[in-house]
Amino acid sequence: MIRFSRAAVLASTMLLAAGGMISGDAFAQTAGGGGWFVPKAAHPVAPPPSRAPSHASRPAPQLEDDGSAGGEEAENSSRPPPVLPQPAIPPAAVLPKAAPPPTAVIGMISVADVMRQSLAGQQVERELGGRRDELARDAQHAQAGWREEQQKLQSNAKSMTADQIQSQERALQSKVMRAQHQFRDRNRVIQEAAQVALGQIERELVQVIQQVAGSHGMNIVLHSEQVALHVDGQDITNEVAKQLNVVLPKVYIPAANEDPEVLAKSGTMPTTESPPSGPAPTTSQAASPAAPAQK
Repeated sequence: MIRFSRAAVLASTMLLAAGGMISGDAFAQTAGGGGWFVPKAAHPVAPPPSRAPSHASRPAPQLEDDGSAGGEEAENSSRPPPVLPQPAIPPAAVLPKAAPPPTAVIGMISVADVMRQSLAGQQVERELGGRRDELARDAQHAQAGWREEQQKLQSNAKSMTADQIQSQERALQSKVMRAQHQFRDRNRVIQEAAQVALGQIERELVQVIQQVAGSHGMNIVLHSEQVALHVDGQDITNEVAKQLNVVLPKVYIPAANEDPEVLAKSGTMPTTESPPSGPAPTTSQAASPAAPAQK
């Protein structure tokens, strides 16, 4: 049975989203693997040298006439601390021989190239990219208005009292804070809409990679960034992108006036766009447990 790591696909899709398609937290972060386990050396490791006791806590040396006691103390203080024996380690039990793993049949894929060829990915970039650009234009326009109001206030300060100046400054500050809160909220809605849309692509992409790899008898699929050399027939990028466009040509994206958090709490958010009446549901709709029931 072919097992494909969802975390690996999710990590690559996150890198793609952060690199150009969708900025911000398009996906939840995933953890990477650790390195090789290296056993400790057979000989015990010396503990760190302990701090020498204070002169007040140790008895005064008995100095002889030739001063030999002082020399012996200096020599002892320069010696390394003794190496203490470690407790015995119980021997590991011998395991019975098991069947060897199957022969590795390796393929490779570039998730970034798949996302660039994905019709659903292009839809997400086109729609949410337009919302990002609109938000940036509105923020720049608002900042220009704030600077203009501040300049007017400074130029009219000579003809106003101190109370009037403070009142207008507080009014302008309140206006700026309200607008900044609105911009942050709009940005959050865009980022959460990206999570909803890209999450659908990621879930379907895992299934498509499993299907394409299984059709070629592959039991290991590596990211192309990890492969320095490969031969023809091992790269399944274009085949995966073609199959992904067949089963998921578009995804559900919350509208600009819809808050994804509100939709999620209401339980009415679909996971993929509802198909037109007549044709059978797509693979992703049939596989998704959260897909709305067809009436």
